[in-house]
This record gives sequence, structure tokens and C-alpha cells, in this order.
Amino acid sequence: MNNPLSEEEIQALQHKLEELRLEHRDLDDVIHHLVQSDYPDQLQLKRLKMRKLRLRDSIEIIQSRLIPDLDA
Repeated sequence: MNNPLSEEEIQALQHKLEELRLEHRDLDDVIHHLVQSDYPDQLQLKRLKMRKLRLRDSIEIIQSRLIPDLDA
């Protein structure tokens, strides 16, 4: 069983979560514009998509840490 998070830890995680979500949305925009360009750089596109996936994974990890443990 994990120790409950302090209020400061919860606030720090929520702040980090918002930063990651913003970066994820920004990457969406960049990827969209790159795809719409006449000659998209496929290597750059692949790197951006990989970064977006890593961000999504980080977001999911933080979200799961913010969910309190329930006694079964």
C-alpha cells in the first residue's frame, strides 16, 4: 500500500500534470501543421509523435498517482 500524498505533493503533481497536458496539446498543433505542409520532414514528425506518446505515458502515470488507493 502506498503512503498517501501530502497536500504539497498533490499540488506539485497537479501543476506538473497541467504542464504536460499543455505540452501535449502544443505538440498536437505542431504535428498538425507539419503534416499539412507541402514537404513534411518525416524524421521530425516521427520524433514529435514519439515525444507526444512519452508525454501521454507521463500524464497517465501522474493521473494514477493522484487517484487515492481504495481499501478492498
